[in-house]
Amino acid sequence: MTTLQANERKSFKSSSNRLVREKGQIPAIIYGKKIESQPVSVDNIELLKTLRDEGRNTILQLKVGESTHSVMLYDMQKDPLKNQIVHVDFHVVDMQAEIEVEVPVHLVGDAPGVKDGGVLQQPLHVLSISTKPGDIPQSIEVDITNLGVNDTLTIKDVKASGSYKFTQDEDQVIASVLPPKQEEEIDSGEEQEPGQPDKEEGREN
Repeated sequence: MTTLQANERKSFKSSSNRLVREKGQIPAIIYGKKIESQPVSVDNIELLKTLRDEGRNTILQLKVGESTHSVMLYDMQKDPLKNQIVHVDFHVVDMQAEIEVEVPVHLVGDAPGVKDGGVLQQPLHVLSISTKPGDIPQSIEVDITNLGVNDTLTIKDVKASGSYKFTQDEDQVIASVLPPKQEEEIDSGEEQEPGQPDKEEGREN
């Protein structure tokens, strides 16, 4: 597990939070069932690197003074204009208790139906699972190498490759291949007057 150093925050004014951010830190709070909420700050670069390398569902060891907490990132607030993180919430987790989280879905392989002209659709990009914090996968890979035109792949078609179980309706579609669009057929039954048409553009030979 990645360990992040957190610093205690004594002041909660907007001006104080701004100073924290100017120092390359992100204001945060730690909370859980068995501890009192504790305002802290963490290094911006270290947090971003951890989330990029290990994913949002990773378990962090957050060290504050002499204490260390096993936490997950519960909420993250961003400045919509600057696209910067302005505050995060860390939730202390019980490593022996199951929790429900959302995990990204990655489609792997090439669907034969796409090679045949079909269009790949992916209605679900995350799946809800229940597992212990230490068993959360970074992502769930779904094989689509057997997906032909008009085929669908649902949650019940995916075998869990780890110590987790799906908590969504098993009939929900993860991916499907739609048939290629058929060009409109010209009605050849109508009689046409001899001669050149006014507009030839769009006519088939």
